[in-house]
Amino acid sequence: MEWKITCIPGDGIGPEIVAEAKKVLDAVAGKYGHVMHCTDILMGGASIDVHGVPLTKEAVEAAKSADAVLMGSIGGDAATSPWYQLPPNLRPEAGLLAIRKELNLFANLRPAVLYDELVEACPLKTEIAAAGFDMMIMRELTGGLYFGERRTTEENGVKTAVDTLVYNENEIRRIAVKAFEIAKKRRGKVTSVDKANVLDSSRLWRQVVEEVAKEYKEVTLQHMLVDNCAMQLVKDPAQFDVILTENMFGDILSDEASMVTGSIGMLASASLNDTKFGLYEPSHGSAPDIAGKDLANPIATVLSAAMMLRYSFDLDEEADAVERAVKQILKEGYRTSDIMSDGCRLVGCRQMGDLLAKRI
Repeated sequence: MEWKITCIPGDGIGPEIVAEAKKVLDAVAGKYGHVMHCTDILMGGASIDVHGVPLTKEAVEAAKSADAVLMGSIGGDAATSPWYQLPPNLRPEAGLLAIRKELNLFANLRPAVLYDELVEACPLKTEIAAAGFDMMIMRELTGGLYFGERRTTEENGVKTAVDTLVYNENEIRRIAVKAFEIAKKRRGKVTSVDKANVLDSSRLWRQVVEEVAKEYKEVTLQHMLVDNCAMQLVKDPAQFDVILTENMFGDILSDEASMVTGSIGMLASASLNDTKFGLYEPSHGSAPDIAGKDLANPIATVLSAAMMLRYSFDLDEEADAVERAVKQILKEGYRTSDIMSDGCRLVGCRQMGDLLAKRI
C-alpha cells in the first residue's frame, strides 16, 4: 500500500526524533511492502524564523493533502528565546493550536504504559508499580476553556479576567463515541472524568456520555470526579483502561499519567478527526537544552508512528511490529539517558533509532 505522510520536525529535539521515526517507518515499509512518502513542512519556531509566523496557509494545505501528519516538537525556552517576545498569537505554540483547529483534530489519545523493564523508573510505591498499568487517556481537544471567549477588563482600577468554558452536546458525543470505540479494542472499560458536582458543562458531559454508552453494551462505563481521578492515578493506576475527559482536565491528567510511567520520553500521542486522518506526536516538549546533542529519546515518536500505522492506516500487524521492537530493545537493556538504570547500556538518539529499525 502507498501512503502520504506530512512531517513536522519542528523545534529543539524535534528534527532528531522525527528522523529516527522515519528510519523505523522505512523499515516497516521495506518489510511489509508499503510505500511511504514523507514531506517535511515548517511549524512553530522554525516557521517563525523563515516566514515570520508559526504556521503558514501553505503548511496547512500540505497537512490536509496527506494521509496523516507526524510531528516532533514545537517551541523553545520561554525565558531566553526571542520567539516568546512576540505577541501570543505569533508564538510557536499558536501554530499547534491553529493546526489542530484547521484539521478538526478533536480527539487526543495519550497512552500511558508502564513497561516491565522500566518499573524501577516509576516514582510510585513498589507494590503499585509492580501491578503495572496500560491506560489510554482520551482528551477532547478543540473545545472547552482553552477555546472559549476570553477577555480582561479594568473597572474602577480593578482588573478582571474572564475565560469561558463552553461545550455543546455534539462536541461531547463525538469524543465519547471515539472513546467507546477505542475501549472495544482494549479491555472494554471507559472512565468518564468530569466535575459534575459543580459545573453545568460537566453535567451535560455526563448526560451525553451516558446516552452514548447505551449503544455500547459490551463496554463498562464509570463516572469519576476529576479530583478523585488525579488521586487514583497515583494510588491505583492499574484500574484504568480508557479515561475520557474534557480539554483542560485531560491536559492535566495526561501529564500526571505520563510521569508515573517513569519517563515522558516514552509516551506517544495521537490527535484524530472524524475520519481516519490524524496528527501523531510525542507527549514531551522540545527540550532545547539537549537539542543537537544526540541525547533525546526517540521512542515516544516511534510509538507515535506506530499509532499512525494503527489508527490512520489500519496496519495493526505493522504497528504491533513497532511496539514489539520497542519492548525487545528495552528487554535487551538499551537505554537513552532519561531511562538509564544500572546494568543497562547507554545509547544516543541515532543509535536507538538504528536498533529499533533493525528489530523490525
